[in-house]
Amino acid sequence: MRTRIAEYIKEARKQNGLTQPDLAIKAGVGLRFIRELESGKPTVRMDKVNQVLSLFGKELGVVDTPRE
Repeated sequence: MRTRIAEYIKEARKQNGLTQPDLAIKAGVGLRFIRELESGKPTVRMDKVNQVLSLFGKELGVVDTPRE
């Protein structure tokens, strides 16, 4: 099952008892970025996404997709 990044970040943040401002501070990104990321904004900087994901032991990577 695939998990969207926005869903993963939001759930991981909540499981770790973090507010959006807490996560922004810990990840070294702006609160606006966290809000946009969790809302599923289609254009976000990958380096910043990786900054956030690294707090949860994750990073962006290449995945196979089914071919039609």
